[in-house]
Parts: sequence; structure tokens; C-alpha cells
Amino acid sequence: MIQPEARTSEHPRISIADHQPALLAAYSGLHRAVEMSLDKRLHELVKLRASQINRCAFCLEMHTREGRESGLSQEKLDLLPAWRESSVFDGRERAALELTEAMTLLSCDGVPDVVWSAASREFSKEELAALMMAVVTINGWNRIAVTSRSSVPRRPDHA
Repeated sequence: MIQPEARTSEHPRISIADHQPALLAAYSGLHRAVEMSLDKRLHELVKLRASQINRCAFCLEMHTREGRESGLSQEKLDLLPAWRESSVFDGRERAALELTEAMTLLSCDGVPDVVWSAASREFSKEELAALMMAVVTINGWNRIAVTSRSSVPRRPDHA
């Protein structure tokens, strides 16, 4: 694995919007469809947790802001990296976060049955399908942003 210090540049590498706009539009359409299928706050938790694991600063900045706008409490945002040890997350959120981690950190053994069983108890099959697609889409966005080195926009209050 190449260490962060081994990077040669922090400058953006490529813009998919500039070079393959049709592909970006198609992926954006999938993302919009997923957004219509899940509770907004739950979806933001999923996007944030995957983005934390993938170390995607661009997505972390965006989804932290969008999480607040959707009504996620600051406490949940603060405790998300340690969700297992915190009592502020309910059963559905815990099952979604467990599935998000298992799918994001896909091991040689795949998603464990115990993780799938817990998610199946909390979500309908339609919700599970939407949740799986939510994890897939945020992981794709993370990989695009990290690989292309999408820069985090500087906000005036953080200049």
C-alpha cells in the first residue's frame, strides 16, 4: 500500500464531468434514485460512515453538512466513528451501519451472515435493496473523489 506521504501532488487529477459527462450523469441518476428510496437521515449516516472508512474528505465535508441539514444531531455526527460503543444509535441505524462497514470493507468471506440477519430484521427487502445500493453508490463516489483528488471547497468561515 502506498503511504499518503508517497503522493507526488495534491492537485486534482481529472474531472469526469469534463471528460465523460454521460457516464457521470448516468451515475448521478442512480444516486438520485437511491436518495428517493431511503430515509434521508439514515442515508446520510451511511454516506458519512463509508466516507470515513474511505477517508474521502470531499464527501465527509458534504455529507456532514447535509446530515445537519437533514436533522441529524451533532451528537450522532460526533459519535459516528464509535457508533458501536454509543447508545445514541437505534437498531435500524446500527444494522445499516454494520452492513455499510461490511460492504465497504468487503473481506474474503463477504458480508457475514450475522450482519445480514441483523439488517434483515430491521429492514424490509425493498429497504435492504435500497440500502445496499446506497452503500454501493457512496463507495463509488468516494473512490471517484479520492482517485481524482477532488478538492474540498473552502468555505468563507474556514478560510
